[in-house]
Amino acid sequence: MSKESKSPYLPATTQKHKGLSRTLSIVVLAAFAVFLYMANSGKILGSYELRIIRLCGVYAIAALSMNLVNGFTGQFSLGQAGFMAIGAYVTSLFIIPTAQKTAMYYVEPIAPWVESLQAPFIVALIIGGLVAALAAFLIGFPVLRLRGDYLAIATLGFSEIIRIFITNMIPITNGSLGLKNIPDTANVWWTTIAVAIVVIFMLRLMKTSYGRSFKAIRDDDVAAEAMGISLFRHKMLSFVIGGFLAGISGGLLASVVGAITPIYFRFTLAYEILLIVVLGGQGSITGSVVGACILTVAREWLRFMDNGFSIGPLTVPPIAGMRMLVFSILLMIIILFYRRGLFGSNEFSWAGLLRVIKSIPQGIKRLFTRKAKAEGGGS
Repeated sequence: MSKESKSPYLPATTQKHKGLSRTLSIVVLAAFAVFLYMANSGKILGSYELRIIRLCGVYAIAALSMNLVNGFTGQFSLGQAGFMAIGAYVTSLFIIPTAQKTAMYYVEPIAPWVESLQAPFIVALIIGGLVAALAAFLIGFPVLRLRGDYLAIATLGFSEIIRIFITNMIPITNGSLGLKNIPDTANVWWTTIAVAIVVIFMLRLMKTSYGRSFKAIRDDDVAAEAMGISLFRHKMLSFVIGGFLAGISGGLLASVVGAITPIYFRFTLAYEILLIVVLGGQGSITGSVVGACILTVAREWLRFMDNGFSIGPLTVPPIAGMRMLVFSILLMIIILFYRRGLFGSNEFSWAGLLRVIKSIPQGIKRLFTRKAKAEGGGS
């Protein structure tokens, strides 16, 4: 028996549970890797399904960037769409071949220094994230002294300013025409590995003193400041990291969709990301990933409703927007029953999953017991 299992603080049963959890995690990750390999090689899924998987990864990173600011630090920010736009445009300008880049600028000539920009995808992605982080740093100085709804309105306004700036910088961004022929480099492996890196980074960050300071500010900023935590410095750090991650997700998004315009990064994109965070649970890394997958897959799965459908004898004619109506109703039902989101502020664990499975029979038994008591009392 090891020294660790002999410790009164780590009994043998705990070590057994940890070993089982580690084994289950390895098995699931291996199975997922095999699934991705077969999907990427075209053996089990088509290009449409692969695109959905990649979009799940992109929106998961975007949701994690917002959750860091909103869920872990308690600052109501809606500026992620602007930072994603910066990351998308910067990354695209570095990876589009020079000849194709020059051909698409026919309203105004392309700026010479933009024409010469070239870098590998990973380098371009990091540069896009750094430029977005720089923008977050500059925006953070005036807006992070605000709180609540005022901060949300200010960040949303700066996001729109970024979009308008991109629209009017025609020699650099090609204006409202946007950028096309963006290389499809971000395959399913790129997006999955990027999500894994961001998730590991977030998990490690939350265990550091900075992560604990973020949570302290979220819970009670007055008490946190009294304990010696610099509110502005930690808010700025969270905002800048969130901007960097949003820039990374924007760069991946540009490569996945292949063409971007300023319209794509309107304020509605920020609302969609906020919806993912609320659906999964503010302050939950697992919730952001699961929420992104649910939102992306459900929107695509419900597309058949726009073309009309039948439920038994009832036939619903084609109605534009029916998909989003039904989707919104389903989200409202979920939020009504899970007001703190699917995960709340918790993370996934095998022990927690086992507790949930064990509680299902008990819940069913209690339900029938209450029903029997109600019928007995009524008689």
